Amino acid sequence: MQLQESGEMYLETILVLTKKNNAVRSLDVAEYRNYSKPSVSRAVKLLKDGGYITVDENGFLWLTDVGREVAEKIYDRHRVIEECLVRLGVDKETAAQDACRMEHVVSDTTLEAIKRFLERQ
Repeated sequence: MQLQESGEMYLETILVLTKKNNAVRSLDVAEYRNYSKPSVSRAVKLLKDGGYITVDENGFLWLTDVGREVAEKIYDRHRVIEECLVRLGVDKETAAQDACRMEHVVSDTTLEAIKRFLERQ
């Protein structure tokens, strides 16, 4: 299953919340992203059917190996782009919002160039 931007966002959110709280439920995702419960429920079903997450008997969401790989990649892209924007003088809040959109479209080549640029600074 090819993930769209929204699927990547859900996986990244599950990763971030897991790092904070160790266990994540659909409600946590809805509250964190200010998404509706039906939207999260639909996304969880799609991600589960796609093999990106599992849901245990208590309703906790867990990333599969494939899901974690995608989530880590998106999260890394976000951090790199946000750091670059902040170093360019963009305020932290705007940089975070812009990085959220840019992380899904930037090429691997461009991201690697940004990483090299940041390392030289």
